[in-house]
Amino acid sequence: MMCCPPLSELPAPPRGKKGWPWTEESPQAPDVMPGGQPWPKISIVTPSYNQGRFIEETIRSVLLQGYPNLEYIVIDGGSTDSSVEIIKKYEEWLTYWVSEPDRGQSEAINKGFGKASGEIYTWLNSDDYLLGNALESIAKAYQASPGAGAWCGGCLLVDAKGKKLRVHWPNRGDADGIADWSHNYFVQPACFFSEKGWQECGPLDEGLHFAMDFDLWLKMAKLTAFEKVPSILAAAHIHRDSKIGRGESHFKTEQVFVQIRHGYVNFAICDIARWMKEYDDLMRKVSRIYRFPLFRPVMPIARIVWDKLM
Repeated sequence: MMCCPPLSELPAPPRGKKGWPWTEESPQAPDVMPGGQPWPKISIVTPSYNQGRFIEETIRSVLLQGYPNLEYIVIDGGSTDSSVEIIKKYEEWLTYWVSEPDRGQSEAINKGFGKASGEIYTWLNSDDYLLGNALESIAKAYQASPGAGAWCGGCLLVDAKGKKLRVHWPNRGDADGIADWSHNYFVQPACFFSEKGWQECGPLDEGLHFAMDFDLWLKMAKLTAFEKVPSILAAAHIHRDSKIGRGESHFKTEQVFVQIRHGYVNFAICDIARWMKEYDDLMRKVSRIYRFPLFRPVMPIARIVWDKLM
């Protein structure tokens, strides 16, 4: 069992960094939970590749939880920036870490969970971070609903400089609700799930690079309940260099593929139709501003994508 270290034991934060998780920490949790039960072991995997800009914040946000039963695993894909140097600063508090080439985020997460032994799992990308007391909140949610398969709270969205944008809360947690992902999505860093759920529904599909979590949530939701946690658990950076920022169209393609895979063709059709209309509306505006004939490649593109998916 690994206890989270106090702030005084960690390396000093970079110059000019203040607040959570640089100069603030969560209070150390008592030795046992309310009621006398032991704290469940929480296993967290951080997959990373060339995220030296953010990864120290990620690592510190986990280590400063004050949680008494943590397993923290970092899987780096052979970064060539400052990531490895930063990881080494904190290696004595990590359960396991490695830096070696891999085939992407999904493989890195699967590799990490292959080393895990906790009762509660999550992964935390290296440009996201936990908020204070998140692990204690999840442990108490697990204690209250041990039969659930996942527990999902609010996620704070911040820009690349850390400016707070808004909080996104989960909506529906049943399979039909999650399948309508465009309307009922939740943000992955704020979702934790049971070891049993992972054993039954994992590993991640390594052929998916954007919607692998959506695929996992649908598998889990068909078997077990997703419980809402009334706490803001994590923060996610929204920036143009993020994977979603660089590959929104790829995410949409994988989203539709996953919907069809799980039998939700109706949601796939609705999403494609909406995206087609949004694109068509945009092209109308552009054609009016720049006064050129309206070009509509949307329908044949949608047809090609649809044929590929089917």
